Amino acid sequence: MHKITLAVFSEDPSAADRALSPFLRCPLIGRAVVVHRGACRISGPGCTELRADSFTSARTLAGILEMADTPYLLLVRPEREVLPGPFALERMVDAAEATGAGMVYADYYDREKGGKDGRLREHPVNDFQPGSLRDDFDFGPLMLFSVAAIRRALKKHGPLVNAGSAGLYDLRLKVSTERPLFHLPEFLATQAAVGRMGKGERHFDYQDPRNRSVQRAMERAATRHLRRIGAWLPPTFSKAPPAATPFPVEASVIIPVRDRRRTVAEAVASALSQKTDFPFNVIVVDNHSTDGTTPLLSRLVRRDARLVHLIPSRRDLHIGGCWNEAIFSPSCGRYAVQLDSDDLYSGRDTLRKIVDRFRGGDYGMVIGSYTLVNERLDEIEPGLIDHREWTDANGHNNALRVNGLGAPRAFQTELLRSVRFPNVGYGEDYAVALRLSREYRIGRIYESLYLCRRWRGNTDASLGVEQANRNDAYKDRLRSLEILARRKLNRQRLSRQKRCARDPETEHARSD
Repeated sequence: MHKITLAVFSEDPSAADRALSPFLRCPLIGRAVVVHRGACRISGPGCTELRADSFTSARTLAGILEMADTPYLLLVRPEREVLPGPFALERMVDAAEATGAGMVYADYYDREKGGKDGRLREHPVNDFQPGSLRDDFDFGPLMLFSVAAIRRALKKHGPLVNAGSAGLYDLRLKVSTERPLFHLPEFLATQAAVGRMGKGERHFDYQDPRNRSVQRAMERAATRHLRRIGAWLPPTFSKAPPAATPFPVEASVIIPVRDRRRTVAEAVASALSQKTDFPFNVIVVDNHSTDGTTPLLSRLVRRDARLVHLIPSRRDLHIGGCWNEAIFSPSCGRYAVQLDSDDLYSGRDTLRKIVDRFRGGDYGMVIGSYTLVNERLDEIEPGLIDHREWTDANGHNNALRVNGLGAPRAFQTELLRSVRFPNVGYGEDYAVALRLSREYRIGRIYESLYLCRRWRGNTDASLGVEQANRNDAYKDRLRSLEILARRKLNRQRLSRQKRCARDPETEHARSD
């Protein structure tokens, strides 16, 4: 019995048959749809062509779905040449039928350059979870959807948003509200290696003006999804609490550091050179450096009393733990402002601009913009990272879709002490930003305040697949936790509204 409708994209019309042939050997394939942009010749029974500019747009997916007369639809990711493993499709169908999943996906191999005899490198992918809302989640090259789950999701939640790849993004969000997305941790396909930019650079695709309409469409899809699952929050914010005790200075620049003798002195000098109309200091949390950073900082302290050199008593701290050491220090100011130990402020007025932004509005956090530079401080692509996708009306919801909110980051210390950083070395800032955006307004500065150096010594440089997966899974987990918290907050608000509607006088007296 045929169970699968296959859909592949052929960038090269002459290669359509080559892309299809490895899959057509599977007896489960009942129909094959080749999506292409121009003239295309295909052969073989059950093979159909569909002309479209985008493989993953809503219009293309609707056309494919019209042709799907089987229980399952297999979408083959279009970026690379894909070879399914032996009995891979049978294995995926077995998993789909055993689990009732809306979609099944699997690990895969990357074939390194060198043709069909190139070395294979394992490429595992992450389990899907409620917080896997980022649009670049890696499902591997094979995505086996339940056609019934797709039809039910579209009937219940409406048509897909139609802008480039946002269609497929919206589809998997809608399907995930009806049935689980199941990760089969087996290497079921091999894809050819091609020249691609690293993950860190792909993360900035939204900065390209050509992608703006697609990013807006993805934001709409994510926002509607949050509404469906009860995690969407209206743009109503609490006031930041007043300080319980006086602060020694108005602002503190916080620099966590470990083994950065090469760059930390420049970072400290950049912070101390700030011109302000208020007192400030610089708190460097030296996490037991072993490369000469510690004596270097000791010498710098003797030159400027505004520099505070902290060495934690504990040896189990990561970046987040070092931040907690700084903000709970009696030396910390009213505002805590981030500076990494290998980066620089772009001018001498950065600190003043950030504090002025706090003073001009009731913000729990202020985030600036930064410019990517190399070791020589020359600007590199994509240049300015300003997160202009942020809006006061929906930024706190869209924060659950994007993987970061920008830099430099600054906080009201009183509020930050109540939230605290998780003691991790990756994603600690994102965790705090999500938590604060749940209740407090986030202020933005869209001019470049910060020079972010990309060099081989960066902690996120040249990450292997396993480490990148761990990082991504952690941020997905943060989003999962935040979704639970926001759903709970919405339930509490709804409960209060119902009580107030039943007995408004009693509720008014309680609020007084």
